[in-house]
Amino acid sequence: MRALLAALALLLIGAAPAPPVVLAAASLQESMNAAADVWAKHGHVRPVISFAASSALARQVEAGAPADLFASADEAWMDELQTKGLLAPGTRSDFLGNRLVVVAPLTGRAHIPARGAALGRVLGAGPLAMADPDSVPAGKYGKAALIKLGAWDAVASHVVRAENVRAALALVERGAAPFAIVYATDARASKLVRIAGMFPAGSHPPIVYPLARLKASSNVEGEGFRRFLLSREGRAIFVRFGFTAK
Repeated sequence: MRALLAALALLLIGAAPAPPVVLAAASLQESMNAAADVWAKHGHVRPVISFAASSALARQVEAGAPADLFASADEAWMDELQTKGLLAPGTRSDFLGNRLVVVAPLTGRAHIPARGAALGRVLGAGPLAMADPDSVPAGKYGKAALIKLGAWDAVASHVVRAENVRAALALVERGAAPFAIVYATDARASKLVRIAGMFPAGSHPPIVYPLARLKASSNVEGEGFRRFLLSREGRAIFVRFGFTAK
């Protein structure tokens, strides 16, 4: 009887579906984990989630890393994967939106001017942490905004480039930089920083998070989780964390 029960247990374990693998932008850390927890409570296997800069994740997909879903913080990296035929046709959707802000330590009182020379003087006075403006979405949005507002030339030599938006946030949290450009949701997730200024929405391209299933994926649970994320229930989870639903 013991041998029979052991064999049955092995059969059940072998029959359990493999968890879907989700590659998600670093700024989605709390919200995507919360969505995965709700999905698991619905009786599904909890997804395995890898968080990093969208640029790094897209390059992993291009290199053949096994994954089922990709949630990017901008359209450009999703466009690149789509151009290379790496997305499952018909599964790409604009998922979420966000706002771009400047954060400072809780103890400071500095307020960021809206534009131009004054903005450049404040942000250019010391290290300004931001995700790599050449490749990482948050950094690209930030650079575009600073150029539009006439402050990039004053700021560029003081930029501390971080590998992703959460790494930029951490520099302010640790006191290594007086300011960082991050998303509003990142500021909300931290108890160690405050929003010192918010960039006008028209100062940079719209912040759009697209979601898609990868062409190489054959995980049924992956497609199910994608549909859940896009559902009213799924989007409501992200709205709770400060994102806007698309």
